[in-house]
This record gives sequence, C-alpha cells and structure tokens, in this order.
Amino acid sequence: MDFGMLMKLGGLWGKFSKNHPKFPQFVKAVQKNGLKPDTVIDVKIAYPDGNTLDTNLKITESDLAILEELKKMKK
Repeated sequence: MDFGMLMKLGGLWGKFSKNHPKFPQFVKAVQKNGLKPDTVIDVKIAYPDGNTLDTNLKITESDLAILEELKKMKK
C-alpha cells in the first residue's frame, strides 16, 4: 500500500471516529484484551425499516495468523 493511500485511510478513519466516538474506544478495548481462539464475534445490522441481519464467527488460530499479517502490512 502506498503512502498516499495510507494518508487517505487515516483521514477517513478520523472522520469516521468523529462521527462515531464510541467505536474507536471499542476497538481499543478489543485490542487491549486481544483475541483468542474460540472467541465469538457477533455482528447485527438493524435497518430503519425494522429488518435485521446478524451473524457470528468463532475466531480460529488461522484467523489470528491472518490478523497478524494484516498488522504487519499496516506498519
């Protein structure tokens, strides 16, 4: 990823964080506690019309390895 793209992503994250100040706090708490195998992540989307979509995933050792690689790419 080139430097310009990283700068753009940083700016976009800043705007998103300003719009949703609790979300970065949530992400920091997850980073502090870390993810472990068998951790379950639940995601729910609630639309204005009342419809919802939800799913969950159980973190595996493979997922953790992928996340480590992504962290390295960020640096």
